[in-house]
Amino acid sequence: MLRGVRDDDLPVMRRWRNHPRVRAASFATHEIAEDEHARWWAATRADAGRLVLIYEHDGVSAGVVSYTGLSSESATWAFYLDLDGLERSGTLLRAWIGLERAAIDHAFGPLGLRVLRGEVLADNEPVRILHKRFGFVEVESYQRDVDGVPRDIVAIQLRKESA
Repeated sequence: MLRGVRDDDLPVMRRWRNHPRVRAASFATHEIAEDEHARWWAATRADAGRLVLIYEHDGVSAGVVSYTGLSSESATWAFYLDLDGLERSGTLLRAWIGLERAAIDHAFGPLGLRVLRGEVLADNEPVRILHKRFGFVEVESYQRDVDGVPRDIVAIQLRKESA
């Protein structure tokens, strides 16, 4: 299930995003300070082209799904999970699959999109495999600067009729 972000979600979202493994798989790998997170959230809430939701797994907040570049036709999505909490409960893989399904369903259902896009670090093989299992197609490869280091990126997309 996806739901809107509440103010009391912000500290836990930042903690999940600052997890070393989440940072290592992100396009900004530094630890995010509280004031930086607050500025990001204020800008996000004011931007009609962005939507951030909380993923709940078995009734517990367990991840974040974001859609950017929202239009009537398409958006780019990203996610991260509460790795520590889900590993402790032994539900990481199920939650990861559940989040992916919920994000796709939300994109093609309530958001009414026709195309869902994403970007993945090329060396993040587990995420690439999962996206392929859900029907995403790798459409382009390129390099992007990640904290001053050129990294190989794979662009993915899923069309509504393929989902």
